[in-house]
Amino acid sequence: MSLHIYDTSARAIREFVPVEAGRASIYLCGATVQAPPHVGHIRSGVNFDVLRRWLMRSGYDVTFCRNVTDIDDKIIRVAAEEGVPWFTVAERNQRAFTWAYETLGCLPPTVEPRATGHVPEMIVLMQRLIDRGHAYASGGDVYFDVVSYEDRYGTLSNQKLANMRAAADTDDESCKRDPRDFALWKGEKPGEPTWPTPWGPGRPGWHLECSAMATKYLGSAFDIHGGGLDLIFPHHENELAQSQAAGDDFSHYWMHNGLVRIGAEKMSKSLGNSLLIPEMVQKVRPVELRYYLAAPHYRSSIDYSEEALREAAAAYQRIEGFVTRAAEVIHDVDADAPLPQAFSDALDDDLGTPQALAVVHEVVREGNVALARGDKEAVARLLAETQNMLDVLGLDPRSAQWRSAKSDLKPVVDALVAVALEQRKAARARRDYEAADAIRDQLTAAGITVEDTPHGARWELSH
Repeated sequence: MSLHIYDTSARAIREFVPVEAGRASIYLCGATVQAPPHVGHIRSGVNFDVLRRWLMRSGYDVTFCRNVTDIDDKIIRVAAEEGVPWFTVAERNQRAFTWAYETLGCLPPTVEPRATGHVPEMIVLMQRLIDRGHAYASGGDVYFDVVSYEDRYGTLSNQKLANMRAAADTDDESCKRDPRDFALWKGEKPGEPTWPTPWGPGRPGWHLECSAMATKYLGSAFDIHGGGLDLIFPHHENELAQSQAAGDDFSHYWMHNGLVRIGAEKMSKSLGNSLLIPEMVQKVRPVELRYYLAAPHYRSSIDYSEEALREAAAAYQRIEGFVTRAAEVIHDVDADAPLPQAFSDALDDDLGTPQALAVVHEVVREGNVALARGDKEAVARLLAETQNMLDVLGLDPRSAQWRSAKSDLKPVVDALVAVALEQRKAARARRDYEAADAIRDQLTAAGITVEDTPHGARWELSH
């Protein structure tokens, strides 16, 4: 089976056939950096990181472009409220996003362009649209003429132009030929940053930025454009319209991840229900938060709850427990071991992570049975399968990303715990179980979990 993905524009699952054989190009709408990231933002990063890893595992050379919108109405408004330059807000929050992506194990993008660094490309794109009769300058602004593209405008979001409301993206709608026309360029306003253009100084419109950056780094035709479900309209609809109206083939597949909700509401800063990443990684470890975000199907919504987060953490710890115990028995893992067919089939079927993780848990159950009966050959095979599957999902506990402090402290703590374990062993040998239990309780209180195994007692730092 080859990779099949749900294409929003086709409203159907389609076989993935890349523009160029052996290569895959992805453009992911990244952050508008007016505030630090919450889990709703970073879910998109995790979902498309899994897609990228699966494409790489499937043999593709992947170019992954994730942009940064570093100039926007919201950024300017926050800067004014704080009394600081707009770039101070943008830079501070971009760093927060970078930290969050890295903390949750997302591979760094191949390229991460900023909108403000691509104004020349935007000017060229606007001129192409004006020359083709799909855009016009008015009062220092430049607008996309939706009526000029009426036959195709709305195809991504499955809407008719006649049913659409005004774009509402400018203070003065009188400059527009049609209220539904959207701004490609916004003319100069007091106190706002500006860049020179043939139509006067100003700053980019939101939608124009992504079209210019995507085609600069991925070409006029590329494979996958991704982002959250809330971006389908107007952002992605407008990207598609302006790009194709200018003569670019643009994206061949559109993928959208579901939203994270609290109750029935989308998680957002305006609702005041944001769960910021620094706060979240105090509740669970970063790898457990990644598991929580990757486990549901990417197109489904996540209804956030503390209980669901704890359950996800416990589920990951069961996987981690097997990997840790098995690695103490098997020291050389076959990194080239084949993936279970059911796992590959699940990811090839529109990135089915729930089914893929079900395979992981089944292999872990088999591995625990093999450990209990001392079948080292089976343990070696099942450990290799487990780690290889987890590597695809970015969840391998033995990878450098997730190697925690406990592995660094182990030699030191080993020496300190060895005496206590010897005392406990002696107490058990003389059937003084009360003393043995007391020693174990003391270790537990110190944050050290002791497990009795057929090979003797083993310890690990508590999560």
